[in-house]
This record gives sequence, structure tokens and C-alpha cells, in this order.
Amino acid sequence: MKTLSETQEVALTAARSAAAAMESIRWVYSPLRICLLGAHVDHQGGDVLGTAIDRRILLAFSPSPDAQVALCSRDYEGRVCFSADAPPADLSPAWGRYAAGAAVALNRRWQLSRGIRGGIAGEAPVGGLSSSSAVGVAYLLALEHANALDVTPEENIELDRVIENEYIGLQNGILDQSMILLSRKGALTAMDCRTGEYAHIPPGNDLPDFRLAVIHSGIEQALVSTGYNRRVAECQEAARLLLEASGQPPRERPLLGDVSPELFAEYGHRLPTDLAKRARHFFTEQERTSAGRAAWAAGDLRRLGALIAASGESSITNYECGTPALIDLVRILNGVPGVYGARFSGAGFRGACFALAAPDAGPAIEEALEREFNPRHPDLAGRWRLDLCRPDEGARVL
Repeated sequence: MKTLSETQEVALTAARSAAAAMESIRWVYSPLRICLLGAHVDHQGGDVLGTAIDRRILLAFSPSPDAQVALCSRDYEGRVCFSADAPPADLSPAWGRYAAGAAVALNRRWQLSRGIRGGIAGEAPVGGLSSSSAVGVAYLLALEHANALDVTPEENIELDRVIENEYIGLQNGILDQSMILLSRKGALTAMDCRTGEYAHIPPGNDLPDFRLAVIHSGIEQALVSTGYNRRVAECQEAARLLLEASGQPPRERPLLGDVSPELFAEYGHRLPTDLAKRARHFFTEQERTSAGRAAWAAGDLRRLGALIAASGESSITNYECGTPALIDLVRILNGVPGVYGARFSGAGFRGACFALAAPDAGPAIEEALEREFNPRHPDLAGRWRLDLCRPDEGARVL
């Protein structure tokens, strides 16, 4: 019998607490994700380049004999209980809202008759790797399995959007769940977030071995509001003003993806300073994403890393996200031997940064953080964590 990992054991213990039928346990492996390029553009219909990684959210579950949902978590207190056929508009404990949102999204098309009983646990700290999307996808796949629903990955991308945009109220795009659901081991996934079209890009023949070094900062809550939804609104306002300046008719939800680079070059000087910076990040990030796709296909990690580092700097100076600690973390990483390029993973207000790195770069990264990061941020010394990850397959039920 295969030995279970520590996280699997924890998820099983949580499943027992939720009265799951242990003889009928199934697993959802829902991976975390890294967006190598395409930072902060998915909500504007931009192009992104990313992958799932070999760190996952694990959900151990059994189908319920009725519509009852019962869940326990390794990381959060309380037991979540509701009926899958009539999920509540709000829920306590709050961590269960993703499960309720999954039921809400599925009930719009199918009438759920069976719930799940299960336990959930993560293989990495929360923050920066889209654990919330991974959790939402895990609940979707488990409820679909329990109700014998045949749902495509593309349909699940939209269902997870409903969870996050409409039920939770976070105005993010489709990057996170797309990488979680569509990734294929060994390839990067390129997606046009306006059309939903995607492609798996194989690496160049001479691509060196590498790792995706994820540094969890230890920051669990931002010192101030993250401003995520405000940044989305600023991008939309920049799009509205640019389209208006060019004489185009108003749109219900203007996006920078609706604006051509030529139009921005002609009318961008009319934007207020902050909005001009948001738009500048969008258009330069689109250039970097296209160039990064070519670099990966050519097996050129140095070129890809330089583009990742430039993306990180634009996130700081143009998109204006990041706490002082995370900004320091990115800039320290970009000076470490063996690191090709680093930037925030996620919005940059809490959680993680990542670096495209050589396989043996771990000790140099840890030494640099102990030497430079710890003295600047003694409150985070001993709290950060390094994981050397690899690209992995998308979410699945086992």
C-alpha cells in the first residue's frame, strides 16, 4: 500500500471529523499555480503564461447519501455544514464560502442532489499561489463527482469565476483557475483571457533543468487593504478614457484588452498619472508575455528570467502593488546567483514571491535572505519558507 504524505494524513483526519465514509474516500488534487508572465492583466482580457506546480490543495471526500455537505479543514477552525441543493447566500465559518459558492454555481445549470463529506488541507502556506482558486476548483470537482456530472475544464473555469466574482466578490480574472485546470506537465499554458483560447507550449529542445523557487514571506495579512479591486477599477477607467478619446462608443465594462497598443501610444498622455501607469503596465506586460512565450519555446531561460524580472519591476513601479517587505524580497532574489528572474506571485500585498532558478540555487537563495532580508525585516525572520517546485498537471479526481 502506498504511504500517505503528511498532508494526506491530515486531510484524512479532517475527513473523519466530517463523518466521511472512509471506505469510499476519493481524492481531489487541485494544484497551486504560478503565472510566469501576464501579471495583473487577466482581469483586463490580457495574455498570460503560467503553469500549475507540484504543491496542491488536497480534498479527501466521500459522496453523501443525501444533499448534506460537511467539511473540516486542517488550517481553519469550525465545521462547515449546508445543503448542496439549497446553499446559503452567506456562511459561517467563512472559509466554507468557497464550498457554498461551488454549489451555487453548479445549481445554476444542474440540480445537485448529493453533497460531500470531506477534509481539506494544503501543501503550502496560503497567499500568492491562488490557493483560493484551487480550493474552489477542488469543491467543484468533488461535487461533480458525487453527482455524476460530466463537466469540461473550460466549463469549470467559468464556474470558478462565478464562485470568486459573484459569490465571494473578488473581481479577478480567469488566470488562476485556468492554470489550475488546464496545465500539462512539461509545458507552459498560454491563454488569451479575453477569448479563453489557450495553447500548451512545449519547451525548446535545449531547455536546461530549472526550478520554480517559491518564497513564502510569512506575511499573512497586509498592513493595509490590498486594493485589488481598486486596481481593477483603475484599469477599467483607463480603458474607458482611452476608448472615449478615440471616439469609440461607450462600453458597459471597458477593458484595456479592448484598447490597441497604437491607441494607447496616441492617447495615453491624456490619462491621469496613476491611470497611465496602470495602462503602461498592461501594454508592456503584453509585450513581455509574447517574448516570454518565444523564449520558453527556444529553451532560453536567461531571456525568460530577464522578462520575469522586468515584469516584477513594472508591478512595483507602474501597477504600484507590493508591501515594503515583498518589494525587498523580489529585489534581493533578482541579485542571487542562479536566479534567472523573480517577481511577486499574486498581487504582492501578502504571501509569496517566486524565482525562475537553477536546480541548485536553493542554498544561495536562503543565504541571501538570511544576510539581507532578515536584518531589514526582523519580524519575518524565521517565518519565511523556501519551496523548490516543478511544473505539474492540472486538477484531477483520483
